[in-house]
Amino acid sequence: MNIILLGPPGAGKGTQARRLVEERGMTQLSTGDMLREARSSGTEMGKRVAAVMDRGELVTDEIVIGLIAEKLEGGGGGFIFDGFPRTLAQADALGALLDNMGQRLDAVIEMRVDDEALVARITARSTCAGCGEVYNDISRPIPADGTCVKCGATEFTRRADDNADSLRQRLMEYYKKTSPLIGYYHAKGQLSVVDGLGEIDAVSAEIKAALDKA
Repeated sequence: MNIILLGPPGAGKGTQARRLVEERGMTQLSTGDMLREARSSGTEMGKRVAAVMDRGELVTDEIVIGLIAEKLEGGGGGFIFDGFPRTLAQADALGALLDNMGQRLDAVIEMRVDDEALVARITARSTCAGCGEVYNDISRPIPADGTCVKCGATEFTRRADDNADSLRQRLMEYYKKTSPLIGYYHAKGQLSVVDGLGEIDAVSAEIKAALDKA
């Protein structure tokens, strides 16, 4: 099963992707992770990525699609596209790639949020430096003993851009570039909507229900 997780910054896509990896044996394809891995791989594609990044340029859609193709060729229990596609052109390119490889996109999950509630949540967010587990001062505070419940680490970080002004700018970029994908996949009959601001377990249950229908 191949799926896309759609939603603005802070909607919880990464958290839900990790759950799907653990529970369903899927592979999370994060654009940033793929680029970092490729850059250090020494492959021909990796050298192309390194050259572009070293020049301070944006990596082209062609290169990203090439990296995704390499991952798809490796097989696995299905893929979660996290952070890609971001534009209609990328969505078309991904669809063509899947068709050429005899695969299909099974579902697109939109994690819908209320902007102001999202700002309140994200500005209170901390992340474990050890494993990336996410905590929140309001809804899920760091344990009183200062250790991560998942890995036992004691260091936590806050993203520099997890502030109200930066987040609103990131939301605007999302709505300008990525939100058209919602209508695109709705027209294809592939879109399901879940409440991205629900409790983590509740969101997971909604995603599971949507995937079971796909």
